[in-house]
Order: sequence, then structure tokens, then C-alpha cells
Amino acid sequence: MMDIIKSGDNVLLIWNNNEPSEISNLVKEIQSIQNVSVAMENSKMIAEGSRPQASFDVVISNWLQPNSVEHTDSLLSIIIKLLKPSGKLILKDKTDISSPLKLNGFLNIIKNGDHYSAEKPKFEVGSKASLKLKKPAVWKLDDTVEEAWTANGDDEIIDSDMLLDEKDLTKPDEKSLRVCATTGKRKACADCSCGLAEELRGEVKDTPKSSCGSCYLGDAFRCATCPYLGMPAFKPGEKVVLDLKSDV
Repeated sequence: MMDIIKSGDNVLLIWNNNEPSEISNLVKEIQSIQNVSVAMENSKMIAEGSRPQASFDVVISNWLQPNSVEHTDSLLSIIIKLLKPSGKLILKDKTDISSPLKLNGFLNIIKNGDHYSAEKPKFEVGSKASLKLKKPAVWKLDDTVEEAWTANGDDEIIDSDMLLDEKDLTKPDEKSLRVCATTGKRKACADCSCGLAEELRGEVKDTPKSSCGSCYLGDAFRCATCPYLGMPAFKPGEKVVLDLKSDV
């Protein structure tokens, strides 16, 4: 304990139910170090406003028999406020209070049997500082990247025109794009499926069969590709003749 206290330190001694003579002897031992001042507080009486905050370099707690100081969260929170930044806490406790010390902000906790030492952070509890955030720069290509794009380097860039051959550049014949209903003539296209090819050959194309069974109900029940679209509803089983001569 004594090796932690340095010349010029302010020390707080926290006690409870100790013999006055024992307390007096401990105070004298601490004061034997040059320019050290010692203050005492009963653990049952100490409160937030008992002492100025950040006024002690070292706090010693529960060091003497019967070691009856209870290190509650309330007491530990008071102690860390009374310590200066980087101040030291030295105490004795038969129970493991490592977690309560951490939760109350202490760092560098060392446990040796029932002896504990801990340290307050290098900043004051509750202190705050503004963060100076740099304004993000406008996104810009690195100079080396720009040079790689603009300079005639080893990397070859494919000319998009080379991806097309003469056939791709040839404009298609408009006549080849027309189908039966767009030619304006009674001529079936090569892959005619509307029945005009059969009609021109004098053949009769079978009446299309319904795939859904709802064609006779009318357009509201017909599929998008139904051959009866636009025709009125009819009775089931009734023979319906499609107008295959219409170009529309």
C-alpha cells in the first residue's frame, strides 16, 4: 500500500467500526511520507457532496479490522468521483468485487487475495469533448487510375465496333418483318399459324379446341391467347366457325 502513495499526494481514508488507536496509527504511517495530507470519512456517512470531486490522488478503504466497510455500487461511484484522473483506489474485501469495480468505471484492477488495487481513467467522469470530423472529399479517381485510362498502356481496350460483323450491320428487309395480317395481301407467311395458309391451299383448318373449357362463356373468362377472343358467348358443344379471312 505504502509504495503507491507518493510525496505530495492527497489521501482519503475510508473506515467503519475501527478502533480510534488503529486509525491514528495508520494515519501517522501515511503522513510519514513527505508532504502527504490525509482525510478520513466514515463509509456510513460519506455522500456525494462530502468532499470536492477529483480532489484525492489515493483512496484507501476498509484497510483495518474488522474490515466492515461494504463496497456497494453507491460507495464505489462516490469514490471514483472523489479521485483525480489516474487516481488509485486501494481496499480490502473478502468478496470478489472485480465486476462492481469495472461497472463503476475503474481500470487496471488487480486482485491479490482480499487486497484490491484499481485506477480511475485518465479523464474526468462525465467529461466530454467535441469530435472534429473532416468533411468528406468529393470522390475522385486516383491520378494513377486516370493515367491508366487515358494513356496508351499495355492493356488493350476492345473496340465495340469490332464486336459486330457485316451481317449485324445489314438493315433487314421490311418485307421480311411482315406477317399475314400486316402485308395487306392475301399471302401467308412462312410459319403461318392463323389458318390463312390452309385456306389458300383449299384446306379447312379444324376449329380450335379450348384448353381451359371456358371459351364459350365469353371474353371475361377467356385466356389472352384464346382463339375465340372478340366473339360472343356460345353454348357448350356448339360449333363455332372462326372468321379466318379477316386481316385484323
